[in-house]
Amino acid sequence: MKTILLPLLASNLILLFSAYGQSTIQSELDALMKHNFQPDQPGGMVLVWEKGKIRYQQGIGLENLDTKKAITPTTTFRMASVSKQFTAMAILILEKQNKLKLEDKLSRYFPQLKPEIGDKIILKHLLTHTSGIPDYESLMDQSWNRQILDEDIPLLLASQPKGYFTPGSQFRYSNTGFCLLALVVKQVSGKPYAQFLKQYIFEPLEMNHTFIYENKHPVPGRGMGYARTEPGQIIPSDQSLTSATKGDGCVYTCIADYLKWYQACRTNTLADLLGKLSEIGYLFPKGSGEGYGLGWFFKKKKQGGNYELTHSGSTCGFSHVVVQVPDEDLLIVYFSNLADNHAVFDTIYDTVRKYSSYKIQLDFKQMHLLTN
Repeated sequence: MKTILLPLLASNLILLFSAYGQSTIQSELDALMKHNFQPDQPGGMVLVWEKGKIRYQQGIGLENLDTKKAITPTTTFRMASVSKQFTAMAILILEKQNKLKLEDKLSRYFPQLKPEIGDKIILKHLLTHTSGIPDYESLMDQSWNRQILDEDIPLLLASQPKGYFTPGSQFRYSNTGFCLLALVVKQVSGKPYAQFLKQYIFEPLEMNHTFIYENKHPVPGRGMGYARTEPGQIIPSDQSLTSATKGDGCVYTCIADYLKWYQACRTNTLADLLGKLSEIGYLFPKGSGEGYGLGWFFKKKKQGGNYELTHSGSTCGFSHVVVQVPDEDLLIVYFSNLADNHAVFDTIYDTVRKYSSYKIQLDFKQMHLLTN
């Protein structure tokens, strides 16, 4: 009898402590969300996934102040720089199809560029922010009065004699590179960038609420962007002169779809993300195992060990942070339709780290600073 009761008792204790841990992370994150967001204001959505289960999923606030519609798991947010991981995946898919090589020179696709840029920078440099080319915002003069497009960028870059440094020798974050990559996708595939992502990423993964937004197309469930003024008022802040470039920041997605994306990346459904990251990722020189590649800041704990990946998204009206550890099946997602609102993620991150079976080590705040 004792031999039967003891295993049952042990099993029940495990279930009890598991349930307690779940309710604790739930209650703490609920309190954080209620502290930081109001039901009648722009808000945020948080997802925590671990070991095949949703540990936490909650949204508070409105996706649109005019319609008063609440944020849900299918509310779509403009991803800003979180979009870069989708552009990188499009390039990997084309490489897998033998339609391009990461060693291809820019001059192959943009013959108008000066030799110091076109002949010395390769696609890999764009994917790792080691090209040294300037950010396109610094190339726009004060008379620029319309939204800049990806197609404008090679024309702006054509006047530049060279980059900031020898390509591949340093890290310098540049949105320009990912806009060029979107144009490469269009050239090589023969399809518009938005159509390529839809056909080869969004539709195969059944990401039914994910798209490349263009102003002329109204979208149901689209979260509108907002910002706080100095006195603390909330104002619409959805578009700027740099909101129409696609390769660096124009993907719209929702929490429900992003989970599908994470699972596809983790299982190499579209391409071998971690394998390629190990091959071409740029390691920062301080020897911490931290670096960047393919739309992700990363920390590699040891040879053959876990990759910890993160990226933030910041633009007028939106603030996002995503963190994932594929080997541990751990994902943390924070989306907000309020500008300059990344600080909320600090306490979310600390709470998840407190209760997760895996203790993430990467410094996402420092990595976020590198995007500015």
